[in-house]
Amino acid sequence: MGYVRFHLAIDMNPTSLTPTSSGLQYCYLLTDLKTHHERSSHRKAPKSDNPYLALLVKLYRFLARRTDSSFNKVVLRRLFMSKINRPPVSLSRINRLVGHDQTKSEGKTIVVVGTVTDDTRLIEAPKITIAALRFTATARARIVAAGGEALTLDQLALRAPTGANTLLLRGPKNAREAVRHFGFGPHKHKKPYIQSKGRKFERARGRRRSRGFKV
Repeated sequence: MGYVRFHLAIDMNPTSLTPTSSGLQYCYLLTDLKTHHERSSHRKAPKSDNPYLALLVKLYRFLARRTDSSFNKVVLRRLFMSKINRPPVSLSRINRLVGHDQTKSEGKTIVVVGTVTDDTRLIEAPKITIAALRFTATARARIVAAGGEALTLDQLALRAPTGANTLLLRGPKNAREAVRHFGFGPHKHKKPYIQSKGRKFERARGRRRSRGFKV
């Protein structure tokens, strides 16, 4: 249970009083003593010093304030994110989501607040219009060669300032190898950090029925 500190403020301004008031106005200001020093975990600006990213933040902050579209607010929030939370999206994933069904992407612009990468396993790149934070060289070349467009986010703001006819995509955040090591306790199937894979190490007690137990 949190504790609250009370502050009493008395307003003696005669212009703010009504004819029926007693001449005093009381205002109670409350301070939560348990959480008033806690810092908000949400970013209000990107950590990066990239000047191009700073200009994009300035642009989409203006659009989020001056338009009623939630699209600009989402793009602005994703521009604040770290690279871990802005995972890359490959052309094969985009093709799997919208490329095989042209009715999903017909006349629409695919938006990725991150990097669009190439995938050599994809034989033929789809003809699509993509706006992204950045493209790899081979991904951009394959998109243009297929008859599509590779736009930057500031070009997208000129073309669709409210995010009309756009599809906002994200990459998988938990696809990193480091995520496989996360978790606490047994039966979490987490990947151990090991130096040796010999018989006496990760195949010893707790990993074989013949050596005590197995989890």
